[in-house]
Amino acid sequence: MKALLITLFAAILLTMLTVTGQASLSESLFKIPPQVTGDPWFIATLFDAYCGFVTFYVWVFYKEKSILVRSIWFVLIMALGNIAMASYVLIKLFKLPQNSTLRDLVANQPTN
Repeated sequence: MKALLITLFAAILLTMLTVTGQASLSESLFKIPPQVTGDPWFIATLFDAYCGFVTFYVWVFYKEKSILVRSIWFVLIMALGNIAMASYVLIKLFKLPQNSTLRDLVANQPTN
């Protein structure tokens, strides 16, 4: 299970880095035309993404005990989205012992 999750989250991270990098090289984020940013589906998608980021952050808040670490991950997740989220899960997966279960990843076990 651990190897499958590492593969999944590594693929997510690489995909997001690739598409974000390509988009950044093509056009500035601040040059998105108003007809795009004002579109109801753009707004709905943005809200959907950030609600997902907050939902994921609730798990990070549960897992992490340090206010500093919690704060850093909050900023990273809100700024980088799925790049930060995939990175967080990969860090936690690599810290798990080989014989760990999915419960060990999800539950508040000491993996630091």
